[in-house]
Amino acid sequence: MLAERVKKIKPSPTLAMDAKAKALKAQGLDIVNFGVGEPDFDTPEHVKEAAIKAIRDGFTKYTPVGGIDELKEAIVQKFKKDNNLEYTKEEILVSCGAKHSLYNIAQALYGPGDEVIIPSPYWVSYPDQVLLNDATPVFLKTYEEDSFMLRPDILESKITKKTKAIILNSPSNPTGLTYDKKTLQAIAEIALKRHLYIISDEIYEKLVYDGTEFISIASLGKEIKDRTIVVNGLSKSHAMTGWRIGYAAGPKDIIKAMTNIQSQSTSNPTSIAQKAAVAALTGPHDFISVMHAEFDKRRRFLVDGLNSIEGVRCLKPTGAFYAFPNVSKLYGKKTGARQINSSLDMAMYLLEDANVALVHGEAFGDDNYIRISYATSMENIKKGLERIREALSRLA
Repeated sequence: MLAERVKKIKPSPTLAMDAKAKALKAQGLDIVNFGVGEPDFDTPEHVKEAAIKAIRDGFTKYTPVGGIDELKEAIVQKFKKDNNLEYTKEEILVSCGAKHSLYNIAQALYGPGDEVIIPSPYWVSYPDQVLLNDATPVFLKTYEEDSFMLRPDILESKITKKTKAIILNSPSNPTGLTYDKKTLQAIAEIALKRHLYIISDEIYEKLVYDGTEFISIASLGKEIKDRTIVVNGLSKSHAMTGWRIGYAAGPKDIIKAMTNIQSQSTSNPTSIAQKAAVAALTGPHDFISVMHAEFDKRRRFLVDGLNSIEGVRCLKPTGAFYAFPNVSKLYGKKTGARQINSSLDMAMYLLEDANVALVHGEAFGDDNYIRISYATSMENIKKGLERIREALSRLA
């Protein structure tokens, strides 16, 4: 008999769609995969060389649970330089990816009776991590006309005596939108007034466009910094998804609790990957500029293409590498025996009839949308757009 908690959650829809697309590709089908949130760039050479050197030097044993001092110091300096945030090494925990950092936070903070506010659309793992720790996710709908930023007045209305924390993700997966300073200040004021924690997922920090300024809510003052746990990592900024290095920064007592939890689950992050992470944080950063420029070019092309398709509307994302087009105007239409009534219907139609893989918006909490990752070549984007255009033109 399985534990009750297993019945509360479901597999990651993004990974499930990626697996299905890869399975079809293995059967010989030409699938354009817009489903996975993974940079299509290779890890920078100097980072790979640092890992190879670590292996050759025999740096292959256990390390301190929360990460080696050299990496923690590099993270401290990163926060100081990039975000004007001062942390000590005791306020940093290195984990096996940002998802692991978020799960450690959930284990340390959430419990039975607690409520956690999650703006919707949301990254698919937030609700399940709350549920796995016997707390209740409370969804706060955000709107396209607000660039998917939560409205402070609606936030106030969702807070109860049980509310423990708010999860923020900027730039956002799935929308690709970012929070502005004014909205972050309003959220900070509410969090302080109501004694709430902020969990700030900043994994896409390095990927912002059109002159958008990335702002960490923790940088808005000492009081809110003391109520915020910042989560970041190297998967997106340095194309290091498989290396599994994420980190969290926050109040010393929370970080200590998270470290204790990690000591009983995974122990330390991989020793070799930690040495690679040091090189990523302290070495040359020209790679990020090259990747950023290419993502920006793809973003513009993709969004312009989507907005030229009848029945599709898409905000221009200001961050990350996702577009989140609204396709609800096409609901109720059909081709042959197939009728499109939901985002899942749309995703399956495009996969099965157009050989294009993407993720249905319902997985992220909003059924009016689909998510398209442009972390793929321009050639694939052009091919995928034409397939989508042709497939949607058949709906009547």
